[in-house]
Amino acid sequence: MTSANDLLSALNWRYACKVFDPAKKIPAETWATLEASLVLTPSSFGLQPWRFIVVQDAALREALVPHAWNQRQVSDASHLIVMAVPKVMPEAHIDANLMRMAEVRGGTPDALMGFRKMLTGFRDGMEAQGGLEQWAKLQAYIALGQFMLSAALLGVDTCPMEGFVPAKFDELLGLEAEGWTAAVLCPAGYRHPDDRYASLPKVRFEAGSVMEYR
Repeated sequence: MTSANDLLSALNWRYACKVFDPAKKIPAETWATLEASLVLTPSSFGLQPWRFIVVQDAALREALVPHAWNQRQVSDASHLIVMAVPKVMPEAHIDANLMRMAEVRGGTPDALMGFRKMLTGFRDGMEAQGGLEQWAKLQAYIALGQFMLSAALLGVDTCPMEGFVPAKFDELLGLEAEGWTAAVLCPAGYRHPDDRYASLPKVRFEAGSVMEYR
């Protein structure tokens, strides 16, 4: 396991990378580990309401830059991950989850009908309130946090990004037609020596200002 010192060192080293070195690419074995960290992300009910789209096409990434407030991280980072969530959740997604559960843990989907009823009831309630998409986006942020920490522990830089136009990303990535939408972006790669933000001290409130014990 990672030591406490290694964990805190990685967290202090991490920052929101503003300038990536486009010449430095994440090695395949490192990326495989980071990909696994995304797959292993926990989610409410285990529903995994996300897709992690790794945009590799250089021309497509360049086309996305204007719709990300012209932030070059989108095109210059080694990898660009678009975390997408469903606007609605079809029963097919719930059933696929139950099938996978039976496959991994044994048993049959029929034995999970009570759980299925609870999941569809939750889904129906969230959709009726118009809150399903927002709930899914909050789940995506769990994946974002896990990915960023995993990357920091492996010495890979990241930059969480909300500064983009989801509708344009949806259009260019073909998400709109599929009923999905981009929730958050996370370029990953290696910082450029010219990124002045890398050397700036972290600004955080003292623990006593944000930690409470009751």
